[in-house]
Amino acid sequence: MKATIFGILASAALFSASPASAHHPFAAEFDSTKPVTIVGTVATFDWVYPHAFVTVDEKDGQGAVTHWKIELGGPGALTKQGWTTTSVRPGEKVTVKGWLAKDGTKRANADTITLSDGHELSAASSYYQHPKKVVPNTP
Repeated sequence: MKATIFGILASAALFSASPASAHHPFAAEFDSTKPVTIVGTVATFDWVYPHAFVTVDEKDGQGAVTHWKIELGGPGALTKQGWTTTSVRPGEKVTVKGWLAKDGTKRANADTITLSDGHELSAASSYYQHPKKVVPNTP
């Protein structure tokens, strides 16, 4: 009996000490006051949990390429928005509207992705999953 309880407690301690998942609230990494529009070519599309990602290569006026890592909602939320694993394909031109990362890296959380044919897809952003703070009226 003691060995079984010890085994359960040891397992619980082991699993609770494992690294945290990549899942996070929007405000932990992205700045809702810094919208961004990225126009470029899809390099990769990763349909993974807890968030899907698309990497977009954007060229500036001189031809220099910036590699953007764009966070989307999770596969379940994207599926509810009509996405499939082939909704966005490498080589496709896209326009991404979203919000910049707080840490200044070339990362963003997408609100929408517009495909080259003009079709706009909701990115199931985590921005909308948390209620906005309500500021009470002041006298």
